[in-house]
Amino acid sequence: MKAAELASKALAALAAAFLGAMMLLTAADVVMRWTLGRPIHGTFELIELGLACAVFLALPAVFLRDENLVVDAIDAVAKPSTVRRLDLAGAVLSLLTLAAMLYSMVPLARDMYELGDVTADLSIPKTVYWVPVLLGVLGSLLMTIVYIVRWRARP
Repeated sequence: MKAAELASKALAALAAAFLGAMMLLTAADVVMRWTLGRPIHGTFELIELGLACAVFLALPAVFLRDENLVVDAIDAVAKPSTVRRLDLAGAVLSLLTLAAMLYSMVPLARDMYELGDVTADLSIPKTVYWVPVLLGVLGSLLMTIVYIVRWRARP
């Protein structure tokens, strides 16, 4: 399981780097717009791409660390064994949802690749946007499998 944790940390660090780059780009754009009256061309598209990278590359780490947002209203009143089974049910439901997402996203990404879609301002191929999304969903699916395997070993 060391490989999963290493991959999770690497993806989380990469997501943080994209978040930092988005922050710096936004600040530079605001400063240039305010001082020179000229914004950075294509900032919106670059921020949009950075956001896709930050969110979807961080997802596998969230799934592996079990840091998803949860409503634990039942935890206080149910038996620990029931809470444990609900935890497994949630993980299995996440796994099925991620598999369905991946199954429906791959054809869309392939269509964009075949059509040669690009963004309006910078002509970035739209498949570049799909790479972090598909990697993030696939990574989340794999990390959910790791989580389920670990669930069995937990008391």
